Amino acid sequence: MTNHTNSDYAAFALRVASGSLFLAHGWLKISVFTIAGTVGYFESLGLPGLLAYLTIFAEIIGGVALILGVGTRLVSLALIPVLLGATWVHAGNGWLFSAEGGGWEFPLFWAVVQGAIAALGGGAFALKVPALQKTLGQFA
Repeated sequence: MTNHTNSDYAAFALRVASGSLFLAHGWLKISVFTIAGTVGYFESLGLPGLLAYLTIFAEIIGGVALILGVGTRLVSLALIPVLLGATWVHAGNGWLFSAEGGGWEFPLFWAVVQGAIAALGGGAFALKVPALQKTLGQFA
């Protein structure tokens, strides 16, 4: 039997909530904006269209990995650049995310949350993948 601390449960809540949001954001880009629309939007910002595909992939796969607690530290660190990119995209819209086009405070806050998840690890109920743990050590 495993004895979990309050920090383990807090890490669990944080990673599942964050993972759910990533999954929702990735799915939004597929189901509402469409992949082609997302690619077009990225290109309208002067970014390569390939970055849209990578962002969708990172949000969907990263979200699932966080929910399951697989490679939590590594996944959360890998998602920080996605969020800093979103912060850059929304920087011209002002501070509040309720501003037209969305502000920059939410993606920046979410990047900080990913840093906290990376520091805390998977917490309670994280799936342990022996091969991943052997390869990545403490980052799994």
